[in-house]
Amino acid sequence: MQTIALLGVDFTSAPSRRKPITVARGTLVGARLALRRIDALEDFAGFEALLREAGPWLGAFDLPFGLPRELVETLGWPRDWGACMRHYARLDRTGIRDTFAAFCAARPTGAKFAHRACDGPAGSSPSMKWVNPPVAFMLHEGVPRLIEAGVHLPALHEGDMARVALEAYPGLLARELIGTRPYKSDDRARQTAERLIARKDMLEALEQGRTRLGLRIAMTHAQRDAVVADAAGDRLDALLCLVQAAWASTRPRYGLPPHVDPLEGWIVSAVAAEPTAVAPAESMRASAWPS
Repeated sequence: MQTIALLGVDFTSAPSRRKPITVARGTLVGARLALRRIDALEDFAGFEALLREAGPWLGAFDLPFGLPRELVETLGWPRDWGACMRHYARLDRTGIRDTFAAFCAARPTGAKFAHRACDGPAGSSPSMKWVNPPVAFMLHEGVPRLIEAGVHLPALHEGDMARVALEAYPGLLARELIGTRPYKSDDRARQTAERLIARKDMLEALEQGRTRLGLRIAMTHAQRDAVVADAAGDRLDALLCLVQAAWASTRPRYGLPPHVDPLEGWIVSAVAAEPTAVAPAESMRASAWPS
């Protein structure tokens, strides 16, 4: 039986040597998730090559795959996910920022941003946010490349079933492991001893399998030291995404809820409080799931 390759991808909308797209690679046997290696992709060419690697592989990507339905409908953008993403890809960053800023300015304090149904269960930032973190730009750079590469996005886009991409959010698993303790920062002044200890505690918990996902990370001492030493947290975030990918690989429908809004998508391993209501005409196609 062929072993599926697993990927955990910590994405950035502006990859560079200082801040690369970070990819954790592993394989799962039983409940043991073996970390093979962690790669640093310094440009989008490397990311595009990754997406075209032959399968079977399943990757969990830390970038949003969809926009809030409320936002899309208010702006009058296409309600079909593929058409919406094509429209979004044609915009530049200035246009995205200005459009979303105007949307927020017209709304009351405390409700500036529109949210997807998965944001609450995952504790994630709204996918329309353009600063701190600029996830709107991450979507703008990442999703069109996933589509162009022909990757399969369950519940959203039919592609090569041997190459499956899921939306992940490392913060969801991080909070389960260490609560709200900070563990990373791109700002050197904030790369403190307390954050170092938090990364060590998180890795210890991952190695012991102390999460509801029930998987144990196995890594070498050198790998462990490299993850802990990365004060920006990119390696650790990629590892958290890898755990989410491994869990999804064992679950029916990749662990996604039975009803996913086909415009917004869903964050893997986030637990839906109740089925997401969607209009019958917009219900998810059965072919979005593997048979």
